Amino acid sequence: MHKKSLYIFIIGVLLMACSQQDSNSQTAASCLEEAEAALANDSTRLGETLLRKTIQLAEASEDWHTDYIACQRLAEALSQSNPGEALRLMKQALTIYEQHPDDELRPVKGHLQGKNYVILLDYAGTFAAQVAYINEGPFDEALDFIHRAYDIAKKSQMNDMICQTLTSLANIAWAKEDYRQALDYARQAELVATDELRAGTLQVLARSYLSLNMLDSAEAVYRKIHPGDDVHLAYIVQSNLAKIALRRMGATQVEDSVAEAFDKVEDIYYKALEQKDEYYQETLRQEMENQRLEYRSQMYARTLFIGIIASLIVILAMMLVIRYRMQAQRQEERQLQQKAEHQKAQLHQANEVVAFLQNFILERMEVMKKLNQRGDSLIYLSPHEWSEIERTLDAIDNKRFANLREHYPNMQEDDIHLCLLTRLGISNRNIGNIYCISISAVQHRKLKLKKDVFGESNPDVTLEQILTR
Repeated sequence: MHKKSLYIFIIGVLLMACSQQDSNSQTAASCLEEAEAALANDSTRLGETLLRKTIQLAEASEDWHTDYIACQRLAEALSQSNPGEALRLMKQALTIYEQHPDDELRPVKGHLQGKNYVILLDYAGTFAAQVAYINEGPFDEALDFIHRAYDIAKKSQMNDMICQTLTSLANIAWAKEDYRQALDYARQAELVATDELRAGTLQVLARSYLSLNMLDSAEAVYRKIHPGDDVHLAYIVQSNLAKIALRRMGATQVEDSVAEAFDKVEDIYYKALEQKDEYYQETLRQEMENQRLEYRSQMYARTLFIGIIASLIVILAMMLVIRYRMQAQRQEERQLQQKAEHQKAQLHQANEVVAFLQNFILERMEVMKKLNQRGDSLIYLSPHEWSEIERTLDAIDNKRFANLREHYPNMQEDDIHLCLLTRLGISNRNIGNIYCISISAVQHRKLKLKKDVFGESNPDVTLEQILTR
């Protein structure tokens, strides 16, 4: 999963770095697929970037189907962080859909009658309700969208969309503090709820009962909800069951303290989710959530000490976050160390291969056979052979002797030749055979070259080390 997330991230970076080229070759549909894959792997920022690019590509290519879907997906992604922008995008998706409905959709008596249209209307109403709730404004626009969606769903007998729109109407009524109306809508939604939508419908129904202080009914509905792997839904159910228990005890102040503690715990939960993109610690996050649920269950069993336990939950949750951060950091350090060791081993192997290839090339040179001949016979190299040696060494040593000539322009050709022979590892005896001098004279010339040209007076440093360096 981590490799897949990294692969998607690299693709996104390449897309942004080569945006002009990709704009000509990539289709809006393929870009939408990449965006949905990024969002599925919790790469939110990359997903939003790819969705915006999808909208641009779709508008340029007049791919209206992809265009309205991308607007809808981006609105969903921004619904929590920027409800106003989410509402604008949903209105844009609605406009595109109304002007360019799906091919399989046909208007009935001048009105669109498709499921996708109902979904878009319902989303628009939900986001409009969010904006109205935050800004404490009227819910007229939200109700208009939802009622239109409900009428279409009812005429077309779409039970799942009837349930969805009734649930949305119940949510709006609850936000307007019309709890009786919210309860009525929620009851109607429950009658037609599908398995997929039942949990959301039951939440609204239970919340309406709780707001009307009908504690027995609220508790019965909450206990019907089976969160499964949905940790956030489990949090909602358990926290509200705790509130019901406290309200029955008349512990109003304790209930407020617990609600505040739950808010703090929920804040810590969302912060932990944000760190998932950086450390890819999905397993640790699940463990932390399980720990939190375990602490909450203990708190419900000890209602007489609810205030103390709620405080302990906050403290222990913070300790867990710190602990998991430290574990994540240690794991990241281990991964970096393993990666460094792997790279070091690869570099060593590469150096061995390079050295082998260099020696292989040098051994195949005709002039090397002459230089490595045994005995004390005179060795003569023509200017062409000297040039061949230097060209070969420059090719395998990244222009070492070309750089040497550039940095030391006053060097004599004999000195260059001596450096070439030293680099080739030619014995002092054979070097003496070339220059017609003794071995000690060769050693003396190397010392003089090392001191006069390279300025190295340390006797422990050889000419070979200087050339290698």
